[in-house]
Amino acid sequence: PGVASLRGVALALALTALGLAAPGWACADIFLNEILADPARDWNNSGAVSSRDDEWVEVINAGTAAVDLTGWRVAGPDSIWRYEFSGVLQPGQVQVCYGKQSYDWETAHGFPAFGLRLGNTGGELLLFQMVGTTPVLRDRYAYSDHEAEDDRSSGRSPDGGANWALFDALNPYTGTEVPLGNACAPSPGSRQTCATPVQPTTWGRLKALYHS
Repeated sequence: PGVASLRGVALALALTALGLAAPGWACADIFLNEILADPARDWNNSGAVSSRDDEWVEVINAGTAAVDLTGWRVAGPDSIWRYEFSGVLQPGQVQVCYGKQSYDWETAHGFPAFGLRLGNTGGELLLFQMVGTTPVLRDRYAYSDHEAEDDRSSGRSPDGGANWALFDALNPYTGTEVPLGNACAPSPGSRQTCATPVQPTTWGRLKALYHS
């Protein structure tokens, strides 16, 4: 079963690259919403800080109907399944998966057990929906090195929106690479409540915004 899963993910990626899986994007209401790759605190409230267990990824239901998350899985660019979400997600709600949950799911299903394996110098996460036995790519996000510093998360702003931002209140980013920091804190498992994000302005930031 593990080999079949790997082949299925590889096929889905190949079809997407060729533009043959494009119709699947239009009907997807579940999206990646926020990702934290380099934890420096106890995000999952286990009582200990773990670079594996405290990584997390959040998905959101951006549609108007409840969605059964059975079959919605995340994978990395290595095409190995990380986790399958579960339960019913209501419109506008989010669900988070921590690295420990990923590790336990991998162990239970016979996959290499490493947790979410989010790279701390940049990486990519992919969201699939299993349609029968075929994985259909629904969403993906590639994050860069500055997004993967201690306790910074990358997320859609606003929740479920088209644009991504850097939530850097716990570790301010002063560079000019996009996404720029917005002085909001990561919010695993809950909607973002930072209503008026503030971006420290420098001449370098202005040049990056208007001359990119």
